[in-house]
Amino acid sequence: MAITDWPTDERPREKLLARGAQALTDAELLAIFLRVGIKGQSAVDLARTLLSQFGKVNRLCNASADEFSSIPGMGLAKYAQLQAVMELARRALAERLTEGILFESPADLKNWLQLRISHLPYETFCVLLLDVRHRLIEAVDLFRGTLNQTSVYPREVVKLALHRNAASVILAHNHPSGAREPSGADKLITRDLRNALALVDVKVLDHFIVPAHGEPLSFAEQGLL
Repeated sequence: MAITDWPTDERPREKLLARGAQALTDAELLAIFLRVGIKGQSAVDLARTLLSQFGKVNRLCNASADEFSSIPGMGLAKYAQLQAVMELARRALAERLTEGILFESPADLKNWLQLRISHLPYETFCVLLLDVRHRLIEAVDLFRGTLNQTSVYPREVVKLALHRNAASVILAHNHPSGAREPSGADKLITRDLRNALALVDVKVLDHFIVPAHGEPLSFAEQGLL
């Protein structure tokens, strides 16, 4: 049955307008993005197929062009649209972070980190530079490594913090392997960076591990700082 034949209050678009986006299921939200289905499948049916294929929304949104286009009814045009939506979400959250709003909600900060680095196939080390009021000055992907490790040099982090006149920093790096728990090396580099930055009166507020899937882990919340 086509969506246009559904009762009005059950159609995804009308439901969103009447009750807000948060009232919709993942499949209904994705159906609005898709707009139309394919022969034998409504947009909602097609959305369910996509979610079943990829397992999670995050995996779908971060699929490669080839993976996405391999699904019947999908193609490079839809892939480009999806990537544009994802980049808009990243930029919107980045604007909120710059305004200092994210620091009122740790969940929003974690969401921003997930959007920024969880999908990357390589390990990257990000430094968020903050002013005295904990407002973001700049977020810098300072080191890039292999799938399993990143070489992080405290001297470079200290130099960056001094150059941008940061009063404090938040550290973050992703685990493409999917591991959420910090390794021994993660704990050691956090200690080394905290000690090095303390020498120039810059405080490390937190260090986040951002797995490929799932919620980032906060060193501060785990009592590891």
